[in-house]
Amino acid sequence: MDEADPLDAYSAVVTRVAASVLPSVASLAVRTSRGEGAGSASVISTDGVLLTSAHVVSGARSAEATFADGTSVMVDVIGRDVLSDLAVLRARAAVPAPVELGDAAGLRVGQLVVALGNPMGLAGSVTAGIVSNLGRSLPTASGRVIDEVIQTDAALNPGNSGGVLADGAGRMVGVNTAVAGIGLGLAVPINRATRDIIATLTRAGRVRRAWLGIVGTRVQLAPELAARIGSPTGLQVAGVAPDSPADLADIHRGDIVVSLDGNDVVTSTSIQRLMVEDAIDRQVEMTVWRNGALVDVFVVPRELVDAS
Repeated sequence: MDEADPLDAYSAVVTRVAASVLPSVASLAVRTSRGEGAGSASVISTDGVLLTSAHVVSGARSAEATFADGTSVMVDVIGRDVLSDLAVLRARAAVPAPVELGDAAGLRVGQLVVALGNPMGLAGSVTAGIVSNLGRSLPTASGRVIDEVIQTDAALNPGNSGGVLADGAGRMVGVNTAVAGIGLGLAVPINRATRDIIATLTRAGRVRRAWLGIVGTRVQLAPELAARIGSPTGLQVAGVAPDSPADLADIHRGDIVVSLDGNDVVTSTSIQRLMVEDAIDRQVEMTVWRNGALVDVFVVPRELVDAS
């Protein structure tokens, strides 16, 4: 390295990412009936679509976005999905060029990441760190969880939510969503599933999901049953909502669900992943272990309502 260069390799990467991404990141001023709030958002398309966290714009129909160059524009909330904590906005006027979207599926633990946003109202702030872990689950207020969350030690503070988590090439690989403790931040990944959610929110304003109406806990299966079905664990039903699809299909508390629609079931998240729009009002087969026998039942999931 040239000793005359004041930047080491690490600093050079961070400054390059900051220079390329910050112009696309906005500070959001949000007003609702409950008061005022703040967060961050990023431009993701040339036609004025911005991406932020759903909780940042909860209760708001519009917000004001201010960019690093000082320009401000009103943005309308066109879609929110609390189950992924993502929201899509549309600007009423011209905005800067979009940030390049990456793919969190390629991230590795220990990889450099850069968080860009507006913590504590300090617009255009940049912090850097590493990917501390991958595949975390983040509980939401709805009782469901966001899967495949990125854990980072890049410093996050209130106001960072909705901002960009970028890789060393300046590609957006996550949306900063939560401060989980000192030195612990979480980000919703940009991957194939969340790209689909973003596209659906942009097109339709909401994401349709299916619902069964059961809650359960992961349990260890008896060795002979585990060998028979090819999985060491299943999901034991702890509760069934009255008049829910599971209730109508005669699913009982104590049943152990081992498969749904031909897929192994080991956790509540396993079922959640299968409850997509395609499953709504479609008869699917569920296999449960009940009274010492495998029993096949048919259930028709309904659309989950009041999730936005």
